[in-house]
Amino acid sequence: MADAESKSWLRLRVEKTLIKGLTRAYSTVQVDPGKFLLQLRSAYRLPISGYHGVYSLEMSELDVVADDLIRSGMRLAALEGAGFGLGGLITIFPDLGILSAITMRTIQKLSLVYGFQFSTDHEIAELWIAAASAAGVDISRELLEKEVVNKFVPRVIQRIAARASAEVVEKWAGRVIPFVSSAIGAGLNYWFVRAWGERAKTHFRQRHLQLRERDQHAAPGPPEPQILPAQTG
Repeated sequence: MADAESKSWLRLRVEKTLIKGLTRAYSTVQVDPGKFLLQLRSAYRLPISGYHGVYSLEMSELDVVADDLIRSGMRLAALEGAGFGLGGLITIFPDLGILSAITMRTIQKLSLVYGFQFSTDHEIAELWIAAASAAGVDISRELLEKEVVNKFVPRVIQRIAARASAEVVEKWAGRVIPFVSSAIGAGLNYWFVRAWGERAKTHFRQRHLQLRERDQHAAPGPPEPQILPAQTG
């Protein structure tokens, strides 16, 4: 009985921490699409002038970049988990806050790699549908159609946190073990970003292929506005 109450209390705390971390990621910790485009062109040598250009590349090129971004997020999360893991279970809450930001930034980068920006309310909502998919939560698109983004996103964040908190409490329990909690924290964070990153990649990849297939069967016309970057000059 005591163990069940303790786990219930911990799950509630974890859920609140995840909500706070994901909300912060939504409002302040965002990838700059312009700077990231430069990174894609310089670090990954993608010959594109804007995100619409990814639709002319081979899927294998995009997949290589996506896999590298996931690995980078995994390494960063592991280092962060090792540091916070030294404090055992007591540091799980600040750890989860930072892990939420690392995970969401990885998902944002994957979104851009496959040609999906998040500059409009609809695009932002679609990004959070992808995040929910990465967490194993199915969000009905009817909900998106009925609500404005500033109400839709907080509801999605709550659903994600509720689902993820159960998983965190179950797997993070090993952090109470002295001396080895640092290694456990690194391993769990590494696994967390890997699992979410792979599921997010699958989500964006499938949507990307659907758009390619649709465009192949459509009559010639102007590209879709939400895929084109903003024009200047």
